[in-house]
Amino acid sequence: MKQEVIERFISYARMDTQSDEGSETCPSTPGQLVLARKLAEELAEIGMEEITVDQHGYVFASLPSNSGKDVPVIGFLAHLDTATEITGAGVQPQIVEAYEGGDIVLNKALNVVLSPASFPELGGYVGQTLITTDGTTLLGADDKAGIAEIMTAMHYLKQHPEIKHGKIRVAFTPDEEIGRGAHKFDVEAFGAKYAYTMDGGPLGELEYESFNAAAAKIIFHGVNVHPGTAKGKMINSAKIAMAFHERLPAGEAPEFTEDKEGFYHLNSFQGTVEISRLNYIIRDFDRERFEERKAYIQGLADEFRQTYGEHSIVLELKDQYYNMREKIEPVSHIVDIAHTAMTNLGITPIVRPIRGGTDGSQLSYMGLPTPNIFAGGENFHGKFEYISADSMVKATEVIIEIAQLFERRA
Repeated sequence: MKQEVIERFISYARMDTQSDEGSETCPSTPGQLVLARKLAEELAEIGMEEITVDQHGYVFASLPSNSGKDVPVIGFLAHLDTATEITGAGVQPQIVEAYEGGDIVLNKALNVVLSPASFPELGGYVGQTLITTDGTTLLGADDKAGIAEIMTAMHYLKQHPEIKHGKIRVAFTPDEEIGRGAHKFDVEAFGAKYAYTMDGGPLGELEYESFNAAAAKIIFHGVNVHPGTAKGKMINSAKIAMAFHERLPAGEAPEFTEDKEGFYHLNSFQGTVEISRLNYIIRDFDRERFEERKAYIQGLADEFRQTYGEHSIVLELKDQYYNMREKIEPVSHIVDIAHTAMTNLGITPIVRPIRGGTDGSQLSYMGLPTPNIFAGGENFHGKFEYISADSMVKATEVIIEIAQLFERRA
């Protein structure tokens, strides 16, 4: 199982499937559709049934029930795309067998070193097989590890019919990293009663509570005049944008918050005298505080319009997803089953809120309650990303154990 999950993961990681927020297509990049079709072929080789790939890159497949019981249909999901912060092209995974501790040189020429001094969690992986980047790209464990684990688990169940389970549905989705992973997901066609995303971090993570999330795009319009004759005429949009940002609470940013603390995050800034753009994401676990944060942004925009003119500021404020806890708590047994699966396998469950979101955040509100389970990676979205193959095996075993527990419970 270990070798299979490693080989699957590396083959997927080498494919460029980075999503693109600026694209209006679905999937947002063609590489995701290439991976989707590859997975459909592999699902057929495994012996899965009801395999579909639609024009948007959503892959669905079924493992039929081998139980005589009336077992609820469950699903396992992972996403095809990788994050946008650093390139996902030319990924060259490196394997570190039986990690001995200490620094790992990712790229000698560029002096890129993965060190426990900077990433103390690394010390907990001594003796394990690690997969790292080459120091120039992300790795893509978010979420190609989840894909590899689901594929390996389905292959294992297919090869071991003595393991009883109900019908299992799997799905691989596009554009999760840009918040669109569930936008075209056909819950009815998927046909599962409950599902799990294999999209968490280190070993043991089990999450059923996420941020409430919104995005704010703000355009500031100014007036550009030659600086030699600008007195009383020039309106510098970049300065207005900076003044706007300074009105947000300085301590309520990702770099100063943790646990259930919300934030405003300035994702990008582009500015000239004539026009400037600020892009924010807004996050909070509490729905009331979330609404207050959005209202504060709206109020600031209104205030600045009064100062600089009605058309000086254009605000686009959109909700992205909501805290999935509201939809999962009424069916909390699905979290309990995942918890039991982990403890049965000697894994200590780490139940905590996601300081982010998964496809499950949206799917839970679309009628498919979907908690999140660890995939095994660390330092997602950057060149210091790595994953333990041992954790990937454990995640694969959790999938298999969950399937058995649903069958026994029926």
